[in-house]
Order: sequence, then structure tokens, then C-alpha cells
Amino acid sequence: MLVNRVAYEEGRKLADIEQGEIRGYLARPGCFVWVALRDASAAELADMQREFDLHPLAVEDAQHGHQRPKIEEYGDSLFVAMHIVEPGEELKVGEMAIFVGRNYVLSVRQHAERAFTDVRARCEREPELLRHGSGYVLYALMDAVVDRYFPVLDTLEMELETIEEKIFAAKSARAIIESLYYVKQKLTVLKHATAPLLEACGRLHGGRVPQVCAGLGDYFRDVYDHLVRLNQSIDSERDTVATAIQVNLALITVGENEVTKRLAAYAALVAVPTMIAGVYGMNFELMPELRWAYGYPFAVGLMFAIDAYLFHRFRKAGWL
Repeated sequence: MLVNRVAYEEGRKLADIEQGEIRGYLARPGCFVWVALRDASAAELADMQREFDLHPLAVEDAQHGHQRPKIEEYGDSLFVAMHIVEPGEELKVGEMAIFVGRNYVLSVRQHAERAFTDVRARCEREPELLRHGSGYVLYALMDAVVDRYFPVLDTLEMELETIEEKIFAAKSARAIIESLYYVKQKLTVLKHATAPLLEACGRLHGGRVPQVCAGLGDYFRDVYDHLVRLNQSIDSERDTVATAIQVNLALITVGENEVTKRLAAYAALVAVPTMIAGVYGMNFELMPELRWAYGYPFAVGLMFAIDAYLFHRFRKAGWL
């Protein structure tokens, strides 16, 4: 689906154009064309391939999707694949494919609800920067995608903090571990979006920089720095999840030990009178105290005294 087709010259918008006008604007010096598509069909991509002379392998990647985030060079053009992560009870993962040439930008958004109209508005408000042409548009799109990762990470951090509070509130251990694994899965999804992009983005501001990105090293370095922060935060949160799982399991073990000690204490309290009653229940004729008038009170008192002593010691030791 077509979102828009716009021609720019010297950093300023010229006009919304029709598809048949694209080649004419591409031929004008100092002019570039920015086309945005959403959930593009194979036919639409084929049309854009003919208009911009796109590399067939890049078009194939954009058409099939499910690409690992990457930046690839095809002659003087670039192909960039990124994941768009949208927050929710389940993370929604879409894709952004960007074709960048000297005088064109083609952005293809797949399976993502939120649009990037704010990026176009931002670029048009900054004509001095837009004079850099298609390279600056690439930076603005990458920056927007990366910036949208931060709210997702913030949401996961708050979710993790809530779960950590439940760990020490004697909540259901099974439910807590399941919640921690769900958070870990979401962090893994976010890691798969940022880690490969961090590696690829490093090629845009250091060493041999692609021609379309020349002069924009500081801007792409800023995107790289954001990705470094994201990856460090994600790694830290994943470590926190692993620690939280271990703490939860340790608390379960401690709880089981407490129950075991309590049961052992009660068993000891029951065992003493059982032993005494068992001894005097053997019915041997020559047993002491059998014909003693105070034999029964003595046996009951002995049971009570020993149990009272054991109860006092167990309570002092924290077993009861």
C-alpha cells in the first residue's frame, strides 16, 4: 500500500508526485525522491524495482521478510533491514526495509501499526540537514526505529520490578517463575532486534563509510550510541531476570526446609508420648510402676514435661 511519494530539492519539499514522474525527478540535479510503502505487495515492489533500479536480492529480502537486522551495500546503494518492536502484552514485531541510493529513499514498513509520518515531518522541518539528501532520511528513519525500543525496554523494566516485589510477598512461586520467563522471552526478542543492528550501524560512521552516508558520521554515531545503551540495558535486565529466578527458587527451597523442620518438630513431640505409652503398653508382669498408685500420673507427667522441654527448645531454635 502506498503511503506517499514526495520529491525534495535542496532540502525542501517540491511536491507529492505520481509514479510516472519519479524518473523525471531522479534526473534533476540536487533532487531526490522519498517513497514510503506499507505492507507492500510483490507487484508494488516490482514497480519500485523498475523505477529505482533496485538490486533483485535486496527486493527479494524485503518481499519475503523475516530478515535479521542488517545493512548491505549493493554498488552505490544501501539496503537496511530493521525490526520494529511495539509494546503490548505480547510484543508485536514488524519490519522496516529501506532502500537508499544517491537520489532516492524507498521505505517499506511490514506488519507494523504505528506510522513514521512524524519522521517525514521532522525532516521537512530541518531543511539544512535535509540538504544531505537520502543519507539524512536514512539516519532519521533509523533513529526513529531505535528510539521506539526505549519505551519497550522501560515497560519490561517496570514489569520486572512488579514481579520482584511479588517474589518477597509469598505469592505463587510457579506463577512468578512463568512471569519471569515471559519477561526473559520479551527481552530476547528486543535483543534480536538491537544486537545485529549495533554491529551493522558501526559501519556507517567509522572506516570506509558508504557514499550516501558521507558527512553524516556524527548522526549515525548517535544512533550507534543509543544501540550500545540499549544492548547494555537489555543484558543487565536479562541478568536480573536470571538472578530473580535463582532467588525465587532459593526461597522455595528455604520454605520447604522450614516446613520440613516444623514437621520434624511435631513428629518429635508426638514420638515422646508414643514411646512412653508403648513401653508401658507391653503388659509384662514384672515391669516397675505397674502396681504403683502414682504410676499413671507419673507417666502422663513425664510425657508432658519432656514435650514441654522439647517445645521450648524447638521454639527457641525457630522450628516452631
